[in-house]
Amino acid sequence: MQKLVYVLFCVCFSSVVFGQTITEKQQQIKEADTVSITAQDSIAVNSRGQKPKKNLLDRLDPEGAQGKKANIKDYLIISHKNDTTHVDTTLTIQKEYKFNYLRRDNFGLMPFSNLGQTYNSLTHNFENTQLLPSFGARARHFNYMEVEDIYYYNVPTPLTELFFKTAFEQGQLADSFFTVNTSPQFNFSIAYKGMRSLGQYQHILTSTGNFRFTTNYKTKDNRYQMRGHIVMQDLLNQENGGLQADSAENFELGVDEFLDRSILEVNFENAESILKGKRFHLDHSYSFFNRVVKKSLAKTLNDSTSKSKLELKHIISFEDKSFQYDESSSANASFFGDAFSSSGFRDRVTLEKLYNQFELHYLNNALGDFYVNASNTHYNYGYNKVVVLTNNTVVNRLKGNIYSTGGKYHKYYRGFNLEGELGVNVTGDFSGNYFKADASFNFTEDILAKAAINHSSRAPNFNAQLYQSNYQNYNWQNKFNNIETQQLAFQIKYKKIADLTIDYSTISDHVYFKQDENETATQSIKAFQNNKTISYLRAKLENEISVGKFALNNTILYQNVQDDNNVLNVPQLTTRNTLYYSSQIFQKAMYLQTGVTLNYFTKYYMDAYNPVLAEFYVQTDREYGGFPRLDFFLNAKIRQTRIFFKAEHFNSAFTGYDYYAAPNTPYRDFTIRFGVVWDFFL
Repeated sequence: MQKLVYVLFCVCFSSVVFGQTITEKQQQIKEADTVSITAQDSIAVNSRGQKPKKNLLDRLDPEGAQGKKANIKDYLIISHKNDTTHVDTTLTIQKEYKFNYLRRDNFGLMPFSNLGQTYNSLTHNFENTQLLPSFGARARHFNYMEVEDIYYYNVPTPLTELFFKTAFEQGQLADSFFTVNTSPQFNFSIAYKGMRSLGQYQHILTSTGNFRFTTNYKTKDNRYQMRGHIVMQDLLNQENGGLQADSAENFELGVDEFLDRSILEVNFENAESILKGKRFHLDHSYSFFNRVVKKSLAKTLNDSTSKSKLELKHIISFEDKSFQYDESSSANASFFGDAFSSSGFRDRVTLEKLYNQFELHYLNNALGDFYVNASNTHYNYGYNKVVVLTNNTVVNRLKGNIYSTGGKYHKYYRGFNLEGELGVNVTGDFSGNYFKADASFNFTEDILAKAAINHSSRAPNFNAQLYQSNYQNYNWQNKFNNIETQQLAFQIKYKKIADLTIDYSTISDHVYFKQDENETATQSIKAFQNNKTISYLRAKLENEISVGKFALNNTILYQNVQDDNNVLNVPQLTTRNTLYYSSQIFQKAMYLQTGVTLNYFTKYYMDAYNPVLAEFYVQTDREYGGFPRLDFFLNAKIRQTRIFFKAEHFNSAFTGYDYYAAPNTPYRDFTIRFGVVWDFFL
């Protein structure tokens, strides 16, 4: 509570002390899939044709507001890194890929059967710029919104977006969003994503909620800028441990009686888990000076002006997170092993983290952007009890302070875009460091080449170091080495014709979860550290071939792992291919897009899921994969409304019942779903 009061005090105090002045901040508008704008995407300011009053709209965009319409490019979306895009109401194949529970492209993820459950990762990216361990329960974090998942807004008129999609059996997914600028300097947004779905198998009900509130403010002279957010999340899943062996066999044989998935027997029906979190985040800055000198006074510079800027930035973020695993009746000892208590129980672990960073930013367009920072992180992870075992005692807390320092650099030089970043833990119980650098070059407006390098050393996640449970074999305290990773990455992109990315990573002291070889009778999972270096190569090709109104969109991923211990397993080939047709119809009143998508990955030793830990673990007993997934979609756009209709996995009945999302956990059967995204510009 004291930390929460301190955070709120800093928010209020900083707004009073610094909320007097500001410097005009130039936002870099990055090209993304949000840049395709049609004539329909201009928004009428006054539906009666009257000339709008010269108030908010004129002050936000004087040139664009002189007419009767506000351009959609004025509705800005700003990331935590200050990269800026704008609202997009177009209908593209990328919008089809993002119309899902996560609301982002989920290529490389294998979803479980019910909406809101976890995803099995078909690929991994070992680039890292974090200095501290993560919380754990990583299988439950796919829909957990981190700092980088929160966006800020600047809009000329109020904006509302409504998202809806049907779920599986007695449920739906909805995401409602509203933002408004009360003045050119102040914006706030409020949003809530809620989902409930019963699912087709026994005891897999899901219920999740993500509330977020954001605000950003700047003084009229642009010296002081502030943005912050409050996020509260709760993600609940019922857990069933997958199908029993007999039921898995009946599933694979396609026995008619068991096509009703609700009668397939699961391993247990008395467990559920919930991940909760709340975060209060403030990021603000004060500019001491921001000078622009004409070229006549700076003849040695290549730019038309000489710019210099000095500002002090401050970030403070408090997060309280917990993961809880409950069993309502007798413990499932026959599945997870011996338990301390045979009746119902609750395993609960928490993490409190208070992060403070001060950063000095100096900009000189002759020298570049320089950032130097120092930060403190107070962490408190653990449980409310000490576990005394026969051979050792498991403590209840990992608690302390980490002091870190780092820096960043950015410069455009003779056509090259150069960026670098580094950080190191100076004091504290966890050592860690990272270095990242990349350089990109545009040969033409259509051709981009990029190279990057990354080195990282970081302590394993908290749950690999310390874990407690009612199940006796799920109690440990480990002293692992830091995980060391190095990565080289290259990219070359030519319009939509080809986007090729290649990265090569080496991983030393990789930490993973696996079945305890001394406890093979039950699912007793423990954390281990690999004693070999893993080599991991990925090559990903994205392209689109268009002929008239038809197009073939392809994403192909090749992976190769050299690992003597077989603890990092991925499919060698993963592909997604979409053949689709697009056209204006009904005298251009509607834009239609329809087609078929194929998803496929080769067989491999797919990781299994453990609900007690909410983690995936390594298994080498059986390979899974090699089954196609075909989806038919029919999407349409009418003004600012996008309508989505999909027949998911329509080939499930005639290509074999071997489709698993994890061992003993089938993927979903053929189902029809629909939804809508509706933008309102007031």
